[in-house]
Amino acid sequence: MNDAVDKILDQWAGVRPGLDVSAMGVVGRISRASRLLERGVKAYFEEHGLEAWEFDVLATLLRADRTLCMSELAGAAMVSSAALTNRIDRLVAKGLVSRATAEDNRRLVLVTLTGEGHRLVTGLLDGHVATEQRLLDGLTPAERDRLAALLCKLLCSLGDTEL
Repeated sequence: MNDAVDKILDQWAGVRPGLDVSAMGVVGRISRASRLLERGVKAYFEEHGLEAWEFDVLATLLRADRTLCMSELAGAAMVSSAALTNRIDRLVAKGLVSRATAEDNRRLVLVTLTGEGHRLVTGLLDGHVATEQRLLDGLTPAERDRLAALLCKLLCSLGDTEL
């Protein structure tokens, strides 16, 4: 079985026969898989009038099971504080989160799920998990576990060990 990356690697072998492009094969496949998986997840949320980043922020708050400050949210969402501010503004406008300053530190902005935000994210969670499971149907459970372990090892080697 060959994928699109095999064609790219074959092209490189034709023009640079001695060049070791095995790393390119891994990085290319991870990159392509990421885009295809994101497309599948995005389609699920679009069916429900939500963007994937909106679910990510709401799910982060649900997982934390508490109010989070903006820096905690930015770290978990892997976005800049400016991007997160824009996202929180949009979620506040939709009534899905509330924002307040900490009483003891006016520079600290706290974000909390509203009742509507909580209902929305919990209502979409099972479908989201089912979508991700469907996207991985090409792998056996043992293959999923092995891939998850290898990706964890890679991410740790790249320094991605904390939110």
